[in-house]
Amino acid sequence: MIIRISEAKNHVGQEATVQGWMYNKRGSGKIWFLQLRDGSGFMQAVVASGEGNEAVMQTAEKMTLESSLKVTGTITQHPKQADVFEMQVKSIEPVQICTEEYPIGKKEHGPDFLLDNRHLWLRSNRQWAIQRVRNTIINATYEYFNQNGFIKIDAPILTPNACEGTTELFDVEYFDEGKAYLSQSGQLYIEAAIMSHGRVFDFGPVFRAEKSKTRRHLTEFWMMDAEMAFVEHEGNLAIQEGLVSFIVEKVLERNMNEMKLLERNTEPLTKVKAPFIRKTHAEVVQELRAMGSDIKDNDDLGADDETMLTKKYDKPIFVEKYPTEVKAFYMKRDPNDPTHVLNADLLAPEGYGEIIGGSQREDDYATLMKRILDHKLNPAVFDWYLDLRKYGSVPHSGFGYGLERLVAWICGLDHVRETIPFPRMISRLKP
Repeated sequence: MIIRISEAKNHVGQEATVQGWMYNKRGSGKIWFLQLRDGSGFMQAVVASGEGNEAVMQTAEKMTLESSLKVTGTITQHPKQADVFEMQVKSIEPVQICTEEYPIGKKEHGPDFLLDNRHLWLRSNRQWAIQRVRNTIINATYEYFNQNGFIKIDAPILTPNACEGTTELFDVEYFDEGKAYLSQSGQLYIEAAIMSHGRVFDFGPVFRAEKSKTRRHLTEFWMMDAEMAFVEHEGNLAIQEGLVSFIVEKVLERNMNEMKLLERNTEPLTKVKAPFIRKTHAEVVQELRAMGSDIKDNDDLGADDETMLTKKYDKPIFVEKYPTEVKAFYMKRDPNDPTHVLNADLLAPEGYGEIIGGSQREDDYATLMKRILDHKLNPAVFDWYLDLRKYGSVPHSGFGYGLERLVAWICGLDHVRETIPFPRMISRLKP
């Protein structure tokens, strides 16, 4: 009977075979403890000397780190840990014995070495745990949207224009059409779909060519964008609160083993429940100044400002109604104060900063055209986007989250480079 390690608890006292890799080994001529991994979990396999076990002991002694193998034996409960299961080995069938020393040993390695060997580093317990949490966040996002009337709409990666008017994009020659750009967001395209489906989202890779070297930036990352018809500013924030609360709840429900491996203190995550803290940009500016920041009235929040603010609170914070001049052309202005927009950035606590950006969108054709011209953008490349305001325009809102920033916060990581299987940064394109 072949089982996965995650199924071992269901087969105590039974003989079974596990197929995987040996990531560590300790012992001597009388007993060997093989540490096995099969993707679903980790297990200790005990090989003891005794009558008829000489050949198995010899095979165990030959096994090197990261060799692949099939191990057969009786599943037993760990003598000291109720939720841990072992195997008392009867036979070992090597699949491949590594003849070269595994590059990543027990000693400390620098980040550059580990990133150069990212294809192997992914096997470590820590990286295994991070990617499992990432997977839960992705699946929880789909679950939440499926439960709340959204459908997935796939936005193109190649676009004829920049979403927010920035020039920090990767461009490519696109046949006879001139330049195309690698998308920085699917937002504008999925806005078109709300007139058909009401509530939609997309999820995929996006690209930024800005030369940022901070712990929060990647050149290629995964973005989720959501757009909703007949949802205004307040409703937009409520949906974001619901989504983030749901994601954290599912991680705590499904990934406590991974949290232990990461040594993540989950107490702060248990406080992530709606309603979140809400402050206006003006309120936050005053608060930051009192904390020592030199932020100006019409400045966007910098990374240091976000860190300072979010270390003060134990719940996510909406910072809403930013000055118009520092936000994108498509954001609707606050009718009570046209110098500010109906937007909000959601900042994660514990110093992690922005994880979501969103706003109510401008739904009036003439006003949007004026905003495009004010931002010195070419109306011709936005003609299709302007069309959405000519045929049955409605109040609508949207938001987007950066998957890697969510993973970093929930896992308690210092840098986003660990949150994605193969990070792309301004000085790294391989492996």
